[in-house]
Amino acid sequence: MIESVDLVVAALAAGATAGVTDTASAAVKDAYQGLKSLTRRALRRGGADEDTADPDELRAALVAADVDADAELLAAARAVLELTGRAGTVHVHDNQGVQIGDHNTMTLHFGRE
Repeated sequence: MIESVDLVVAALAAGATAGVTDTASAAVKDAYQGLKSLTRRALRRGGADEDTADPDELRAALVAADVDADAELLAAARAVLELTGRAGTVHVHDNQGVQIGDHNTMTLHFGRE
């Protein structure tokens, strides 16, 4: 459940960020508007205020709305993340010397000190 909620919240954030730029494509703007509409519908279904701006309240409301069962909402969230270039998911646990992102520089020295 939490992964689905995080997916929707991340897509809303990505769409909002991309949507305020003049360079956002019509596809991004349309996908984001569709996502917002589907999110509002889910929030109404869960009995929550559809205009909540607090991220914690939004997460709680999405959990209450059972977003795991809303395939259309999850597909819309994935589409927004895809269109904004934020679709990748990286899981890193118990590792050293890991970089995530673009244009990083790393120097590693292995051996005894």
